[in-house]
Amino acid sequence: MDPVLLFFAGVTAFIIFRLISVMGTRTGHEQRHDLEALQRASRARASDEPRDDLRDEEQGEVAPPKPVSTKARVLRDADPSFDEKEFLAGARGAYEMIVEAFASGDLKSIRPYLNDSVYGAFKQAVVARDDAGYTSDLKFVGIENAAIADSDIEGDSISAIVEFASNQVRVTRDKDGEIVEGDPNRIDLVKDRWKFSKKRSSRDPNWTLVATGGAE
Repeated sequence: MDPVLLFFAGVTAFIIFRLISVMGTRTGHEQRHDLEALQRASRARASDEPRDDLRDEEQGEVAPPKPVSTKARVLRDADPSFDEKEFLAGARGAYEMIVEAFASGDLKSIRPYLNDSVYGAFKQAVVARDDAGYTSDLKFVGIENAAIADSDIEGDSISAIVEFASNQVRVTRDKDGEIVEGDPNRIDLVKDRWKFSKKRSSRDPNWTLVATGGAE
């Protein structure tokens, strides 16, 4: 997979383009909606998802391994206890947290979840943005879809490539507060393709983000 998109300081328009490309690709399906209503709907969908694991525990039963999608079979083969639904729930949470932290420039809070390459690219982007006098405003509406697009075993590491489709309101302003990119009244459908990895031999259940890019 291609390395993490790098960010280089330079001409103003180039800086804006790289800031956007690090964190995803707009699809052209921009919409104008009631932002708060969409956020409430997204939270409602998340809370209404069935929790089969809880029902099994309440009944005192040991549930058999849950089925996985074709793209996740490598992960199940590497780890018989791999739960695709649980993994994607964690990936969704990590995606939202990382996107919001990047927009605000708070990389310290997400450092444990990024490998050195991704952290370095994000740091370059944030520094270049600050040097240009830009600020980034982001409102995360919700994730429409998250799915494993590919998985692999690399030595002692297992990896999963996850494609995200999310609704975001993204605005970049210059030092005078003028909008140079985005629209505060427009919701963009953003598609990302992120690669997560972890050591099979590690007892740490957390996955690390090792590459980012836009999805088709």
